[in-house]
Amino acid sequence: MISLDGVMQGPGGPEEDTSGGFQYGGWVAPYDDEVYDQVVQQELQPAEYLLGRKTFQIWENYWPHHESFWPGINTGTKYVLSNTRDRSEWKNTVFLNDLAAIGKLKDSPGPDLQVWGSSELVHLLLRHDLVDEIRLKIHPLILGRGKKLFNRDALPSSFHLTGHVVTPTGVIVASYRRAGEVRTGIAGEKD
Repeated sequence: MISLDGVMQGPGGPEEDTSGGFQYGGWVAPYDDEVYDQVVQQELQPAEYLLGRKTFQIWENYWPHHESFWPGINTGTKYVLSNTRDRSEWKNTVFLNDLAAIGKLKDSPGPDLQVWGSSELVHLLLRHDLVDEIRLKIHPLILGRGKKLFNRDALPSSFHLTGHVVTPTGVIVASYRRAGEVRTGIAGEKD
């Protein structure tokens, strides 16, 4: 979930992530509609999750008590990149402490590995070419400040569109698959 200017911070509620004085928590709520709900329900299918420590700490206090909305969240394995934590009461949680462990996990067989939130982790994954697919829900608003999905450290790379839908409230839901390196040329000239 991102704004037009790439902010991903605090989409779910006013108190979700107020770090840095962020004042717009819950900015996704006005864009809920039937199509949006269908997209979200598809994304909530059982998977494994890779999370940064900050997102995990928000989740571990919320999702164990709201399993009726996301049935697979408690049974799916949550891998957490952290140098400061190594255990949690939330079942099916595994802590990782380096990028090599993420690379091994990514290359292992098993269900999809999804990253939700976790802006600093996303930046790290993009910098080290560890992202195969990006699913964006681009909301028609500009927030001006907040944690951004992309930063200048991302490895230049290209993606191709694999699917999209536009909701009645104007949210563009788009899926992109990694397509290699960035190609350049001169506008208007054919290859």
